[in-house]
Amino acid sequence: MTIREATVDDIKQIQIVRNAVTENTLSDPNLVTDKDCEEFITKRGKGWVCEIDGHVVGFAIADLKENNIWALFIDPKFEKKGIGRQLHKTMLDWYFTQTKEKLWLGTAFNTRAEQFYRKAGWTEAGTHGPKEIKFEMTYDDWTKGPNH
Repeated sequence: MTIREATVDDIKQIQIVRNAVTENTLSDPNLVTDKDCEEFITKRGKGWVCEIDGHVVGFAIADLKENNIWALFIDPKFEKKGIGRQLHKTMLDWYFTQTKEKLWLGTAFNTRAEQFYRKAGWTEAGTHGPKEIKFEMTYDDWTKGPNH
């Protein structure tokens, strides 16, 4: 298992993982284009992938422009192996070396993702639209929290 920075060449496999998930699914897979992915990993922020045997099985993307976690998804066949925790830590460690601005994300209610973020030390901060919980992470909470 390898965690490395995502490149434009990874986008096709990133899209396969994104569309394989069973929670926080896209109502229309065309809503997130290859061009969107490229912009987020090359201009707006940075992304990471987890590879096993040359295949992307998970990815994470942070958006510095909106101080947001744009994506963190694992292929369902590779869940519960610690891949999400490793990608999450790599992404937040990098984010907080770039800025001390509070980071936020939205995730669907009553999902494993909601529990994952609570366990990782994120603070609930209301809702993001009608169908998502908004979570926030501050620099101090990350650097002084259970992740370090």
